[in-house]
Amino acid sequence: MHMADALISPAVGTTMWAATAGTAAYSIKKIQNDIDEKKIPLMGVMGAFVFAAQMINFTIPATGSSGHLGGGLLLAILLGPYAGFLTMASILIIQALFFADGGLLALGCNIFNMGFYTCFIGYPLIYKRIMSKGYSSTRIFIGAMLSAIIGLQLGAFSVVIETLLSGKTELPFGTFVLLMQPIHLAIGVVEGLVTATVVKFVYNTRPEVIEKASLGHALGDISIKKVLSTLAIFAVLTGGILSWFASAYPDGLEWSMLKTSGKEELDAPNGIHQTLEKIQEKTAFLPDYTFKANEEESLEDESQEAWPAVSSGTTVSGVVGGSMTLVLACIIGIITNIIKKNKKKEKTKAV
Repeated sequence: MHMADALISPAVGTTMWAATAGTAAYSIKKIQNDIDEKKIPLMGVMGAFVFAAQMINFTIPATGSSGHLGGGLLLAILLGPYAGFLTMASILIIQALFFADGGLLALGCNIFNMGFYTCFIGYPLIYKRIMSKGYSSTRIFIGAMLSAIIGLQLGAFSVVIETLLSGKTELPFGTFVLLMQPIHLAIGVVEGLVTATVVKFVYNTRPEVIEKASLGHALGDISIKKVLSTLAIFAVLTGGILSWFASAYPDGLEWSMLKTSGKEELDAPNGIHQTLEKIQEKTAFLPDYTFKANEEESLEDESQEAWPAVSSGTTVSGVVGGSMTLVLACIIGIITNIIKKNKKKEKTKAV
């Protein structure tokens, strides 16, 4: 559900940039209550894991479409909503800048659509309320499923609203919304299953991680080495190998656009759209998660000979992109922790 710049107007793009920046600033302020030296690496590893997971598109039977994990709910459950939102922002920034996955003008829309609804609506209003009655496999499954579905439905509906407000007549509201919502319902079911599986593993391994995230507490003296190492291994395997077998079908957004307008992509107008596209062409060294030299070849040559070049580019993208996300998420965590410590020092001096 990564929106391209061609889908939105400059006014909508800048408005959503402002909304996302405001939410990020608020999250940085609030995360200071529970950030510590152990949550920082967890943010990085979770960011790498979700980055890798988003590379795997799974086929939606009988539709000719595919979907991928969003990951916002999973991040909120393991990190708390504020750290979860900031980690999602890290993932999407890396994807847009270096892999041309989602536009730069649309980056604010993408972060908001994939991060806000899961972290600040699905997690606190649905998941936590279900878990308030006690943790169990059944409640984790129900909570993850309902939260993932509703969060994704809200995100998909926001895409439709953003294109409507941008005046994209190629995507009439009625037709577009009737395609976007059902296809993302199917994607939400798979996301719920994956989220529940990962949460169950973490809860069985270190339940304190999830409990402290729910309470907004720092991890303290909890040992999370097993959780970190397992998630790191899965991130490498997912991004480096399993991503080779991602579905080639268009994702839910592209499929809905194709059925609505006859095209998977809209033409970007001149002006700021073209300017940002040129910037992205320079920063994206692995566009669409493959080497630039092989990108056109893979589009023209769908034979088996082209597959090794594409898969090697996918492996590099998964490992490098996951590593870059890990670093960026950790940097955000480190800066936030420094701010927290400086504020404590100032309060101590004042006393």
